[in-house]
Amino acid sequence: MREYIKKNKTISRSIMFLIGLFLISINYNLLTLPNNFVTGGASGVSVILNKLFNFDPVTTIYVLNISLLIISYIFIDKKYTYHAIIGSLLYPFAISITLPLANVLRPFFEINNYLITVILDGIFLGVGTGLIYKAGFSTGGGDIMMKLINKYFKISEGKAALINNIIILLLSGFVFGFYILIYSAIIILINSEIVDRILIGISDSKLFFVYTKKVNQIKDYILNDMNTGLTLLNTEGGYKNKQQVMLMVVVPTNDYYRFKDAILSIDSDAFFVVSDCYEVNGGKKRKNLPFI
Repeated sequence: MREYIKKNKTISRSIMFLIGLFLISINYNLLTLPNNFVTGGASGVSVILNKLFNFDPVTTIYVLNISLLIISYIFIDKKYTYHAIIGSLLYPFAISITLPLANVLRPFFEINNYLITVILDGIFLGVGTGLIYKAGFSTGGGDIMMKLINKYFKISEGKAALINNIIILLLSGFVFGFYILIYSAIIILINSEIVDRILIGISDSKLFFVYTKKVNQIKDYILNDMNTGLTLLNTEGGYKNKQQVMLMVVVPTNDYYRFKDAILSIDSDAFFVVSDCYEVNGGKKRKNLPFI
């Protein structure tokens, strides 16, 4: 059974990776390169070098990705490099084989409204990149640069990615002008948001952890007015080592302010922490609301 599950997971991940690879490759040929959008990584550098020196974009991406793979193998981590090899080499190959299809589709994507073109580019790039990451792969380039900055400058991967994108965006501004810089920044923001949604999901609930002296009153409100369930957790304070009861409850996002106001109305000194809840499985439900 374990081998069967592993085999099915490998097949589904491979299909997801190929779909994502197709989307970002056709997007590069269809929208990114023709409009000189610079979206970071090796593909962004290839757009700049194509404009400055008329370098072939596919060759540029191959050279950059292979160079970065060698650097990654030496300076980052061998295991990480092995995972990046497939995407790094297949991405420029996919760009070359999707070019004929992009040429056929291009007349349908000649949109007068430039902002719509920017949004479409961000959506295609975000969905494709999100699927690739979810499948456990990478297209190298910017990801390797992010890892290098993260390792040697001791900053978080998020900040490292931001620094990498800012440098490439500034280069695009010098080469293509201010408007392309802004358009490219919008595409990167859309891409980041969609990737997060694909990897994490869309939060439709809020998870509350509530400390209160009026446990019974808030419990009654949850059960009778919110008409949902809750969990009581026995906890111990870290400062005074005092035994306390904490309420844990999931509410739909549209009931967030209602429940928050109710807690403070019942106990103005209540302490609570709220976080996004991306998935609720199991348990009973009352009136189709989440129950834990």
